[in-house]
Amino acid sequence: MSDAAAPTVDAARSAWLEAWRTPGRLCECGSCGQFQRLPSLVPGQSANCIRCDAVLRRARIDPLGRALALNIAALSIFAVACLMTMMTVSTAGMVRDASLFSGPIDMGRSGLWELTIVVLFTTVVAPVAKLSAMAYVLIGLRLPRPPRHIRRVYALVEHLRPWSMVEVFLLGVLVAYTKLIDLVHIEIGVALYAMALLMLTMIAAEAVLDRQAVWDEMERRGVPHGDIDHAATALSGPADGAVSCHTCGLVSLPHDHDDHCPRCGSGLHTRKPNAIVRAWALLIAAAILYVPANVYPVLQFIQLGSGQPSTILGGVVELLDGGMWPLAALVFFASVAVPMLKIIGMVVLLVSCQLGATGRLRDRTKLYFAVNAIGRWSMIDIFMETILVALVRFGDVVSIEPGMGAIAFCGVVILTMLAAEGFDPRLMWDTAGQNRDMRGETH
Repeated sequence: MSDAAAPTVDAARSAWLEAWRTPGRLCECGSCGQFQRLPSLVPGQSANCIRCDAVLRRARIDPLGRALALNIAALSIFAVACLMTMMTVSTAGMVRDASLFSGPIDMGRSGLWELTIVVLFTTVVAPVAKLSAMAYVLIGLRLPRPPRHIRRVYALVEHLRPWSMVEVFLLGVLVAYTKLIDLVHIEIGVALYAMALLMLTMIAAEAVLDRQAVWDEMERRGVPHGDIDHAATALSGPADGAVSCHTCGLVSLPHDHDDHCPRCGSGLHTRKPNAIVRAWALLIAAAILYVPANVYPVLQFIQLGSGQPSTILGGVVELLDGGMWPLAALVFFASVAVPMLKIIGMVVLLVSCQLGATGRLRDRTKLYFAVNAIGRWSMIDIFMETILVALVRFGDVVSIEPGMGAIAFCGVVILTMLAAEGFDPRLMWDTAGQNRDMRGETH
C-alpha cells in the first residue's frame, strides 16, 4: 500500500470506530442498583459495574448487520426443520416417523393438552417469534423511515428470550435417542440436523448482537416519540427521581413522561412491583407440585398390553442399568436436583432479602443469576417424553404414553422460572442499605 493511501485507510477506520462509539450516559446496574456513568465503548470493549462487577454492556463489531444476517439464516433453517422428518423408527416391520410437531400433537391426543401448549410454545412459537421480531426490527432500522412500533417489537424480543428453548429440546432428543436405541431401529432425519445447525446459528446471533446498540440506533433514527434528553437526566441524577427502564435500561425522569419509558414505552418502576410477594407465591406453588411430579409416573411403557409406569427417578435408574451413567447424571441433575436447588436458592435469596442481610451480597447476586439461568434446562425431561411418545406408538406391540406426573413437573419448571424472572436482585442491596445514599431511602 502506498504512503498516500495509508492516511485514507486510517481516517476511514477512525470514522468507522467513531460511528459505533456511544456517548457516556448514566445507567443503573440491573444486578445491584448502582447508578454510574457508562463510558464510551468501541467494538470489542466491555463495561462492568464498579460495585458488583456485573457486565453492563459489551460492544460488538457491526452488531446490527451481522445479527440481521444470522437471524434470517436461522429462520430459513427453522423452515427446513419444521417441514422435514426428525426421526424414523421401525420395529417388527412397522415404521413410524416423527417431525417437530408430532410429539405435541400426540400429547394432546393423550389428553395432556397442557403439555402440547408448553412444548409448542417453547420449541416453535417462541423461537420463531423471537427470530422474526429481531429480523423485523433490524430490517426496519435500515429503512429510510423506520416504523415507530419497532420499539415495541424489540421489547417483545427481550421477553421471549428465556422461553426460546431450542438447545434444551435438542438435549432432550439426545436423551430420548439413548433410551430408544436398544428398543427400535432409529434413523436420523434432516430436521434433526437442521435443529442442531439452528441452535448454533441462534447462539451466534445472540453473541454478535449488542442490545444497547439497537436502542441507540432507534434513538438516532428518531423512532421514539420526541427527543430523549440524556443530559437532563445526567444533571438530575438518581437522587432526584431518575429511574431505569426494566426493558431497555434507559435512565429517565418518570414525571416528565407519565411514568412510561420515552424510548421503549414500557411502564417505569423503581423496582419490579411486588417482587418478593409474587416470588413467594410462585415458589410455594412449585414446591407443592414438586411432590406429585416425582411420585406420579411421567410416562408409561406398554408392551403386549401390559404397562410399566416410570417416574423421573425410575428413568434415571434405567439409564444407570444400561451403563449410560453420564446421561443418567445429566437427567438426575436437570430433572431432580435443579428444581429442588432452584427452590432452595430462591428461598435463601428471599429470606435474606426480607431479613435485611448485609453479608455476601455479591455471592447472593451471582446465586440469583445462576438460578435464573439453569431453570430452563429442567425441561429436558419434558422434551424427552415428547419424542418418546411421538416415536413409540406401535399399537398393542409397544407404545409409550405420557403420565400425569409430567404435567406436575412441567408446572414446577414454569413456576420456578417465573419466580426467578419476577424477583429483583437489586432489592437485596436495597434492604442491606447499599442504595440509600443514591435514592434517599431504602426500598
